[in-house]
Amino acid sequence: MRQLTKVEIERIKLLTEKSVEVTLIEPTGTGLEKSIMDATGSVRAYLKDKNIHDYELQNQGQESKIQVNSYLVSPDGLIQSIASLYRPNTKKGDPRIWFKGLGVYSKANDILGIISYENDLYVVNVTQLDFESLIYGIANNPLKELVNEINSLSREVADELLILLRKISLQGAIPAMLQADTAIGRTLETLLGININSSKQPDYKGIELKAFRDKRGNRKNLFAQVPDWSASKFKSCAEILDEFGYNRGDDFKLYCTVSAIVRNSQGLKLKLDTDVRQLIENSEKASVGDFVVWGLETLHKRLLEKHNETFWVATDTFIIDNKEHFIYKSVEHTKKPIVSQFDILLEQGIITLDHLIKRTQVGKVVEKGPIFKIKPNALSMLFPPSQSYDLLSK
Repeated sequence: MRQLTKVEIERIKLLTEKSVEVTLIEPTGTGLEKSIMDATGSVRAYLKDKNIHDYELQNQGQESKIQVNSYLVSPDGLIQSIASLYRPNTKKGDPRIWFKGLGVYSKANDILGIISYENDLYVVNVTQLDFESLIYGIANNPLKELVNEINSLSREVADELLILLRKISLQGAIPAMLQADTAIGRTLETLLGININSSKQPDYKGIELKAFRDKRGNRKNLFAQVPDWSASKFKSCAEILDEFGYNRGDDFKLYCTVSAIVRNSQGLKLKLDTDVRQLIENSEKASVGDFVVWGLETLHKRLLEKHNETFWVATDTFIIDNKEHFIYKSVEHTKKPIVSQFDILLEQGIITLDHLIKRTQVGKVVEKGPIFKIKPNALSMLFPPSQSYDLLSK
């Protein structure tokens, strides 16, 4: 697909701000003439994620073609269409997609957005439609109605969670349910009736919860992700610990922050190789050099999985009778990070990673990370405009 123009990027951002998930496709002149488009990887992934169609399960040939009810969105109305999803007998069965009437609706090399809603597909011409005037204008129109319906559905769970958090905040200072840095989040999850587990899925009906001690100004946790061991020189966190660890009390550990800007006291630093799409951790030791890698696409996927929608809960802490207490006071509500920004923020040292590895007295190696974190007050550099709520106000 060609590079998006600044206007097209701004139009996609408008959809993002309204919680509308979209995949993009670009018809060529030849494709419009022959009524055919390649279903790119991003299109295939979107259709599979939305339970519309899985090309991997589809046989080749016209007899295996799938048709999905669709609409072409114009300023004046919805144009009835049909999406044909198939794999031809020729060219190794490369996945194809076509929308009836697209030859009139679109010009060659227009950028089209495909939106799934209630098992139907809607095509919006990102290049030609004035999203801002249509979505925010006074007059009703199909795009405005579609966007508002999707946005309204996304608000239901958020509003439900917000009500629960306000009830908790009105209880005042709540004693920590354990003594640890994680107590702030674990206590909140327990109050919300969320089972404590190691799942990578969001916490509350699709919304991730991130509680943090507001006065500390600490970096905020984004997600944990182990390296791609198969592509790395070191094959386990135990090898990293053996090479760079140190003794602290009864434990042998490696607790440190690694940045792309400067080397830390262990001589570790991050670097990005955009040609091979990898984040690399490097040691200043000549005998070690580059020792673990992460695929950038894997990191992007984890970011999107974890923070499709997030409540960042700011918390005041107090010590009462030698025990930490929490008042959950405000929420910053973010949606759908801009993954292209992730790489830039890594390079700028705004996103860093923490190793949290230790070997216990019985010889067991425990790894809580690596955890990718973002600097305080930098959420707006990774997420579209957020909404803030004061939990203590009535």
